[in-house]
Amino acid sequence: MAYDCSFLSDLALDGEVSFGDSARESHAADFGADERGQGVTPDAVVWPETTADVSAVLSAADDRRVPVTPYAAGTSLEGNAVPVHRGISLDCSRMDSVLDVRADDFQIDVEPGVYGSAVDEAVADEGLFFPPLPSSGDISTVGGMVANDASGMKTVKYGEVSDWVLELEVVLADGSVVTAGSKAAKTSSGYNLKDIFVGSEGTLGVVTRATLELAGRPAQIRGARALFPSLDHAAEAVFDAVRSGVDVATIELVDADSARMANAYTGTDLPDVPTVFLEFHADYGVEREIEFCREVFADHGVRQFETADDGAAMDDLWEAREDLAYAIQLWDPDLTALHPGDVTVPISDYPEMVKFVKGLADDRDLLVPCFGHAGDGNLHYSVLVDEDDDEQVDAAEEVYRATVEMAIDLGGTATGEHGIGLGKRDFLEVEHGSESVEAMRRLKRAFDPRDTLNPGKIFPETAGGERVRADSADDVR
Repeated sequence: MAYDCSFLSDLALDGEVSFGDSARESHAADFGADERGQGVTPDAVVWPETTADVSAVLSAADDRRVPVTPYAAGTSLEGNAVPVHRGISLDCSRMDSVLDVRADDFQIDVEPGVYGSAVDEAVADEGLFFPPLPSSGDISTVGGMVANDASGMKTVKYGEVSDWVLELEVVLADGSVVTAGSKAAKTSSGYNLKDIFVGSEGTLGVVTRATLELAGRPAQIRGARALFPSLDHAAEAVFDAVRSGVDVATIELVDADSARMANAYTGTDLPDVPTVFLEFHADYGVEREIEFCREVFADHGVRQFETADDGAAMDDLWEAREDLAYAIQLWDPDLTALHPGDVTVPISDYPEMVKFVKGLADDRDLLVPCFGHAGDGNLHYSVLVDEDDDEQVDAAEEVYRATVEMAIDLGGTATGEHGIGLGKRDFLEVEHGSESVEAMRRLKRAFDPRDTLNPGKIFPETAGGERVRADSADDVR
């Protein structure tokens, strides 16, 4: 249903409000939803510029039971930013200031619209960096990373975004402003609200400031690329390297299909064979670690192991991997990626997970390129189909669902970093169980009893389109 959002014009905002068709249509979908034609046009778009703006919009919307969907850069892949119940799209991209850098404390304060790469740029002269920056850091914002608990190529050594968030300023659904966490290195004071907001996909509150922890840039950074005779050999080598304790900052797996697509897109000449990309970080002794990894890989039939230690050479080494998402998308104009898969399993099960997916693809004669942050058990996969071929689409859906269910059966998760959003709602209870999901519902109702914030996401029952509200929101509040 459409909502009357004319009240927005009466708010004294520093930011901007638009009811225009162009603005509304540009906020109908994120990257993933746009690919799948799942966009929903909001009734209004607001670009807040201050925490007070966010508070005023949410307070007024909550009073009128108008839904509000936070929006960042629109790069999410599971429809997380789609305003499925229309209402207001709250675009925080203009809240893009670096507020403070405290190099002595290894900390930075930023607004939610700051791009991830801008964080690194702001602290580069101090010899610092933000380790968990996802591979989409150039085009995604801190607010989106916190909302999805993003992670990237360096997770195997440094962890995910949640491990580097110290404190958050968050505006709740009713417009109240809270601070969660602490600028101290540790705290055991009260409930850990910070980690409740991280990864909540904008369903519990809107982040308006984040204090992030930083790390010193290592003195030695080396890149490497290893070629293997088969995907099984490559996956087993990754597991063995992690199990053996190779100190690696990045370890990425690319299958032969992905390598071929990357070559076509970037013009690189990467051999069309399973490939592992690596990056090593150390202050001293990095060559010993590289040799250790080389020895481990030799036990798994590695055909070639090449290294790079200067910026240009490392850029060339990584070019094919970094452009892979676009390469898959543009591989064949007649094929569409059905779903963006990103399951994660315990590292010991990673080889089995990879073999299972490729086996499904072969059995159903489907093109399923696989790649991912292999060092932490994260597998990305895309099932490419001709959308006009119903039989092929049905087979692809089976592959997608079977892959997610297999990951869960192995003790893993339906999503390592993309979030639940619209696309993974059916798997929430499969992974967590009905009682755990009910506990999540209670949390949602406690923070947002009128289901104002990003309704229609995460919970299975919202797949039918209804908003999840308490029987009497006023009583709950």
